[in-house]
Amino acid sequence: MSGVVGIYSRNRNDVSQIAYYGLYALQHRGQVSSGIAVNNNGFVDYFKDLGLVNEVFSKESMERLIGNIGIGHVRYASQHEERNLNNAQPLVVGYKRGALALSLDGSIVNSTKLRDELEDKGSIFQTDLDAEVIANLIARYHKDNIEDAVIKATSIIDGSYGMVLMTPEKLIGARDPYGLKPLSLGRLGDDYILASETCAFDTIGADFVRDVEPGEIVTIDEKGINTILYKPMKRNHCLFELIYFARPDSYINGRSIYKSRIEAGRQLYRECITEADMVIGAPDSGIVAAIGYAEESNIPYEEGIIKNRYVGRTFIQPTQELREQGVRIKLNALKENINGKRVILVDDSIVRGTTIKRTVAMLKKAGAKEVHVRISSPPVINSCHLGMDTPTEENLIAANMTVERIREEIGANSLYYLSLDGLIRAAGQEGGFCKGCFTGEYAVRCPSHFTKSKERGA
Repeated sequence: MSGVVGIYSRNRNDVSQIAYYGLYALQHRGQVSSGIAVNNNGFVDYFKDLGLVNEVFSKESMERLIGNIGIGHVRYASQHEERNLNNAQPLVVGYKRGALALSLDGSIVNSTKLRDELEDKGSIFQTDLDAEVIANLIARYHKDNIEDAVIKATSIIDGSYGMVLMTPEKLIGARDPYGLKPLSLGRLGDDYILASETCAFDTIGADFVRDVEPGEIVTIDEKGINTILYKPMKRNHCLFELIYFARPDSYINGRSIYKSRIEAGRQLYRECITEADMVIGAPDSGIVAAIGYAEESNIPYEEGIIKNRYVGRTFIQPTQELREQGVRIKLNALKENINGKRVILVDDSIVRGTTIKRTVAMLKKAGAKEVHVRISSPPVINSCHLGMDTPTEENLIAANMTVERIREEIGANSLYYLSLDGLIRAAGQEGGFCKGCFTGEYAVRCPSHFTKSKERGA
């Protein structure tokens, strides 16, 4: 899980500033590392480090990043990946045709096989990134023009990806053939922008032009835009992007994320009518669905949980007692609203069950008479190999317990998950979706040699 952005300008040399604010808008897609690379008169310069966007880039580092083409990246490292600077992006490589910078959001399921083949032919790798496998393939295939090399490279990789890459002359974007990962095209005056989500365009004042289509390669240079559809397949956009990962103010595949989540909340009430005094959302991912639930049910939506929005990453580890009570560091019940009330608590999903269990206990300790948990997605029963960092099946509560057993485990008075049909209806039936985490049927099959420990996605 990551966020990518790319900018091409004919006239300005401060595209790093645009990339910075684009990455700021995409910070929810990755908080482990941040980076920007620019074309400075044919030389690719870059700066990246571990941390959030505002932590990584100083005024001095931004002033150094001068150029008319730029790409950026924010990265979420999976629980199995090392959080080190080597794996920060953009990845910048030199080869006989010059320099190449690449930012990737996704997971290439045959990367281990391709890496082994490339190493047998003499390639040397410096990182654990899928992006480096793709960069090596592009460098190997680059003969006459970079577009042909990108087409050849993407034709042999399997998995999910929304990526941007930069040469000293061009900005290129590519989206996987199933459209598992999002990628959009925007325009700022005469300049073109590529980004994982449309909220990045709003932040920098750009206009949304369109989604990059599944299996499409977009090339932007001094001549304008050229597009190639190289391997489109049946659309299988990741449902978890709509449920949880994408920002509510983004549009993906022409669909408002906000409206999809509102409709999921409405559908929750239609499927399981429950009497209660108030509806609250689990901050922040459950709030929009909770509003939809309240609108459909005519049960008042109230503030019930206050989130400490100044809790960030810390290198000071809390005591074991605080770790066990960790939800209180970020969340606190609003006792005045909750005491004596029958509460509907809406959240987007239950993965391990740890957070929802602590939240329910917190609400009951604050005086809630009843807590009815409503989840705006089906039970997550499978681990994802396509870029969502879900735990292995043994750590997924729904893969090991019935709904009634989960209800008992989390201490709720009742528990209901939105049906898969209801979720797809809320997401928009006009598009196809990857439902693997709910059904085990993924758009791209997981190779037998692929394990979470070998996952080298973005």
